[in-house]
Amino acid sequence: MRNKTLLLFLFCCSFGFSQSSYWQQHVDYTMEIDVNVKDHTYSGEQKLVYTNNSPDVLTKVFYHLYFNAFKPGTDLEQNSRYSIDDSRTMSEKLLSLPKEDWGDVQIKSLKQDRIPVDFTMEETILEVLLEKPLRPGESTTLEMVFFVQTPAMIRRSGKNSEDNVAFSMSQWYPKLCQYDDEGWHANPYIGREFYGIWGDFDVTINIDKDYTVAGSGYLQNPELIGHGYAPLKEGVVHGDKISWRFIAPNVHDFSWAADNNFTHDFIDIENGPRMHFFYKSDSEFINLWKEFQENSANFLTFFSETIGKYPYDQYSVIMAGDGGMEYAMCTFIDGVGHPTLRSLYSVTSHEIAHTWFQFLMATNESKHSWMDEGFTSYIDDVALNVVLNEGKALPNAGAYRDYFKWVATGLEEPMTTHADRFRYNSGYGMSAYDKGSIFLSQLQYVVGKENFDKTLKKYFDDWSFKHPKPNDFIRSAEKVSGLELDWYLLDWAQSTMTIDYSVNSIYGVDNKTRVVLKRIGQMGMPIDLRVELISGEIMDFNIPMTKMRGSKPVSSSTVLKSWSWAKPYYELYIDIDSKSISKITIDPKNEMADINRNNNYLVL
Repeated sequence: MRNKTLLLFLFCCSFGFSQSSYWQQHVDYTMEIDVNVKDHTYSGEQKLVYTNNSPDVLTKVFYHLYFNAFKPGTDLEQNSRYSIDDSRTMSEKLLSLPKEDWGDVQIKSLKQDRIPVDFTMEETILEVLLEKPLRPGESTTLEMVFFVQTPAMIRRSGKNSEDNVAFSMSQWYPKLCQYDDEGWHANPYIGREFYGIWGDFDVTINIDKDYTVAGSGYLQNPELIGHGYAPLKEGVVHGDKISWRFIAPNVHDFSWAADNNFTHDFIDIENGPRMHFFYKSDSEFINLWKEFQENSANFLTFFSETIGKYPYDQYSVIMAGDGGMEYAMCTFIDGVGHPTLRSLYSVTSHEIAHTWFQFLMATNESKHSWMDEGFTSYIDDVALNVVLNEGKALPNAGAYRDYFKWVATGLEEPMTTHADRFRYNSGYGMSAYDKGSIFLSQLQYVVGKENFDKTLKKYFDDWSFKHPKPNDFIRSAEKVSGLELDWYLLDWAQSTMTIDYSVNSIYGVDNKTRVVLKRIGQMGMPIDLRVELISGEIMDFNIPMTKMRGSKPVSSSTVLKSWSWAKPYYELYIDIDSKSISKITIDPKNEMADINRNNNYLVL
């Protein structure tokens, strides 16, 4: 008995140890749908091979049925209806829908390894009890027959967008929920973000011959399709419908759009992918959609060079959906919402940037929305500044302004708040987009530009095609910079502490100048200090924070002794008479999110 107990103990220890290693699940989807363009319905078959790379035995699986959210009475509608801010418009739209415009996903049959299994459906989540438990390292095949009524275009996906695109099809198929080291992520859909499993997709779409299909993956039969993909093979005559077959390798979603009036252009990027553009031939914005194509390619090239090489051979920009939204190997962008060239540049740059931040580095964007939207917003602003030659000293200055305004309201919530749980839509926007953007620009201030640039590339090398978490990014930054940075993640991303430093006092002492700085806010930061002399000369100093255990590389600054966060005051002496000084400034480049910049300087 003692030997059995010992063996059990050793097994549990080894099992627990295995959990400390990174792992991720894998899926292979084979799907074929038949589309009725008259009523926007489709019937489908799905074969899903699911590989359990976790150390856990799985007795059930879950699917997302996103389209079921788009009808009255759902979590999506109710959450909007009882919102305390201005998001009630979604509820109003859903309540006004006639039944034929509701979203509806029906599961006709479901088998595991050819054996029927029991399942229950609760709005947007399908729970499946496996006939045979799925053990670590094993794979199982799930076969499904389904029928879908496409909803009206309310949120990102649906029929007849504001640009009158017939089909904007994202999250359109029964999609297996993610299982990771935190368990199942079977969250009901209420309009925010997504989290998918890496795998391979083989998708066939049977649709009316007049419709052009655009989306994820590589078209396998372009010579039999035409529609701008390739010259039509001689002798090919289309029947009522065409079968479009796409293969998308190593992605975590698959999206497509279709319309019978699409124009299809493309650009071949040197040492890069072919970039496709699909837009309505009768759109009032057609000239904009032709003009912005070259710079769209430049944006993709910029991100490839700055973060890591784009790994696929194609990318598509599609007039579809609402606003802008990123998907595998493509993005949906509405034309109506972006009626100027600058707005089209802005949204396109942003959505292409998402290919890196959320798609290739596939964070759980519901739990860590700031790593998704914030990182994208930052690099998008930088790209616009470079590609459009805007000449901004701080490209994401707008994020700082928005952050300061929101902090002043007293309504800020931590960035760790789940995307579905923010009390205010504007609070989510500030946290995910603005404060997330500042996280990166401020990190550059902490570690230095050279280290920061290397961090982005290392993060890509370490975590592309995986699911990184906040600490994974910080560890990449630490390995590059040699600095301790856990404090930065904790204070900025996991709390609502604010930064506020002041030049407290300046005294002349024996032909020297005594300067006293004060930390007023709860969050500590290293300090860049500039002393401007009456002569026009500039003296720069860097004051590391003690718990960084080092300092950023500086070429023209003098590194002073470190400042312990716990001490509110810091004193330094400058070997120059105070009468020679005209101004002393904390953070002269305004890279630090100091909530009161009025006390950051003293003019003598």
